[in-house]
Amino acid sequence: MKKILMLGKIMLLIALFTLASCSNNKVYPDINAMVDAVAPGTSAISAGQLMQKIDSGEMIMLIDVRESTEFNAGYIPGALNIPRGVLEFKIGSDAFWEAAMLYKPFKEDQIIVYCKKGKRSILAAESLQKLGYSNVRYLIGGWKKWELTYPSQYEKNLDQNPHNAEADVGGC
Repeated sequence: MKKILMLGKIMLLIALFTLASCSNNKVYPDINAMVDAVAPGTSAISAGQLMQKIDSGEMIMLIDVRESTEFNAGYIPGALNIPRGVLEFKIGSDAFWEAAMLYKPFKEDQIIVYCKKGKRSILAAESLQKLGYSNVRYLIGGWKKWELTYPSQYEKNLDQNPHNAEADVGGC
């Protein structure tokens, strides 16, 4: 009987070890490898496609995931600033949406995220998908692509501090 109990304990330990080793805790050598691994599971939109949606009046939620200093220097008209570092916390917060005087997005609403060049927005899109948002895209090339493609189609938040190129803003 003792041998059967001991064998059962050993089998349980082997099963637990196997399950733990099969977890999805991949370690990446750098952020570029992480973004490259995540990108295929996310959907993209071009600056031209986004402009068509804006021009047509299509209902989209446009979220700029850059830091506020970056956002204040220039942003796509209609965008809401929710920095990448707090996106997961604010997207589902009733208090946040009430303070912004906007409706909280439904899980199936069309959400487009962008950052400076596109990498943070890929990670943001993945996070939103993991939270159950099913219609999320990121802007290919980010703010820089928009700024180059539509140089006169942007807004600034002049009430805030101007952009400081020396600030630590993630750089991607």
